[in-house]
Amino acid sequence: MAATYLPTLKQLQYLVALQDHGHFGRAADACFVTQSTLSAGLRELETLIGVTLVERTRRVVRFTPLGERIAEKARRVLREADELGDMARAAGRPLSGEMRMSVIPTIAPFMLPRILPRLRRDYPDLKLFLREEPSAAACERLHNGRTDCVLLALPFACGEVTAEPLFDDRLFVAFPTDDNLSPPPAFPAAAIDETRLLLLEDGHCLKDHALAACNRPELRAEATMLGTSLHTIVQMVDNGLGMTMLPEMALRAGILDNTHITARPLDAENAMRKIALVWRRASPREKDFHLLAQVLAEAV
Repeated sequence: MAATYLPTLKQLQYLVALQDHGHFGRAADACFVTQSTLSAGLRELETLIGVTLVERTRRVVRFTPLGERIAEKARRVLREADELGDMARAAGRPLSGEMRMSVIPTIAPFMLPRILPRLRRDYPDLKLFLREEPSAAACERLHNGRTDCVLLALPFACGEVTAEPLFDDRLFVAFPTDDNLSPPPAFPAAAIDETRLLLLEDGHCLKDHALAACNRPELRAEATMLGTSLHTIVQMVDNGLGMTMLPEMALRAGILDNTHITARPLDAENAMRKIALVWRRASPREKDFHLLAQVLAEAV
């Protein structure tokens, strides 16, 4: 019976890294090997299966159509291999070993400082690797197996996932104090000046949550979308350049400290976002994720 030669996991890792980075040097750095090692491994893979996966030129790395399909299959194989280790860890102590979590930018700076000390104290064997990125990128990484779970704000279409809601995060309208020295207890959505509204750019789900809560289509057309952070927008509001909407967790974290900004709850139906932990359905670490969600909810 003829011997069957199968690709190694290392070769598949090299292929996926090259697709992610589009550059042999950066892919090698991501795999912690030299460029020559990665290149040789990929050539061995191509020789093994008898097809060209990558067209190499001096300036461009271009995957062949078959190379693209094999790289996507390699992602699934690597994810399954990772889950073998996950199954072993799940059978041992809870929340131990390595875990990769993506967190969206409108949550990370406000929630992580409160939850990480507790995780370090109560689960010292957990090695939590964090990545801050927008919702769409985080969900893509989740389904590609490059992250294990995502700390996300719902509603957001993240695909076939399990979601564990943690808490509701109310939306507030923030404006220069001098604009209104006697603001009402709650700020009506109808009173928002669309010509002065500053929001995050497309890709940040907080913008969509805020606009949906206001239910005013003209806001999307007139509001100024800024490719920046909530901290930067707060500085612009503090300089009298407009008004914005902020989540309650940012206010509780002190984002308005040392500013001349007043914030009032948004008076509108569904004026909130729901913070949740999401992960791939049928993950072998599901018990770990449920436990992590419980810890996150209690630490807020």
